[in-house]
Amino acid sequence: QVQLAESGGGLVQPGGSLRLSCAASGSIFSINAMGWYRQAPGNLRELVAAITSGGSTNYADSVKGRFTISRDNAKNTVYLQMNSLKPEDTAVYYCNVQTVTMTLGIKVSWGQGTQVTVSS
Repeated sequence: QVQLAESGGGLVQPGGSLRLSCAASGSIFSINAMGWYRQAPGNLRELVAAITSGGSTNYADSVKGRFTISRDNAKNTVYLQMNSLKPEDTAVYYCNVQTVTMTLGIKVSWGQGTQVTVSS
């Protein structure tokens, strides 16, 4: 089993910043890609940002230049630094992690979600 613990969501004014964290634990041999998705009411879940084990990153066009994804491999943790937040960034943010298990299988896990609300 792989557990993901998310933290860092909340209420922030437009133009403000938040930092999300997601720590993976459990039956992990190694971690491949890590990423963040978000889902607003009435919308499909969408990719926000992703980072490979080698550090290559990918961002949704809507967040480029404002959000930064990073990871700490020693802590099995992925971060999402969100700056210049806009009301349209309001959503539930989900961590997504692809792990190689101790039995060398591939497992994709989702966090429980953390609410980000951007409002004045």
